[in-house]
Amino acid sequence: MAANKRINKELMDLQKDPPANCSAGPSADPDAGIFQWQATIVGPEGSPYAGGVFNLQINFPTDYPFKPPKVQFTTKIYHCNVNANGSICLDILQSQWSPALTISKVLLSICSLLTDANPDDPLVPEIAKVYKSDRVKHDATAKEWTQKYAS
Repeated sequence: MAANKRINKELMDLQKDPPANCSAGPSADPDAGIFQWQATIVGPEGSPYAGGVFNLQINFPTDYPFKPPKVQFTTKIYHCNVNANGSICLDILQSQWSPALTISKVLLSICSLLTDANPDDPLVPEIAKVYKSDRVKHDATAKEWTQKYAS
């Protein structure tokens, strides 16, 4: 199966050269196999998420890399591009996916979303509104949630 081979190659690449502040690998659940991973992103310095440790679940489709992986936060986060279920609004996980992309690039993109949110394409419009109208209040709430849920 081509997906198995590609996922194993990405795993080896990730172990050799992990992206900054990120780690990922197969789920600890022995029944999950190679198609379900856990990932961790450390909140980027200079962002309201700094110091937080955010867990994500990655599910690879059987036709990966021709279809994007499903990635979602399992740690609660206050972010206009992440909803209460942990779903992430990120173009490369949907319409802009390309088989040339890797999990490493996906994790880096999610990391950069923590530094620079995209309030013009929000999953949670209420948070986007606060982000645009009162950045200090937004960042204070994001820091509070980070301390509460991601420490």
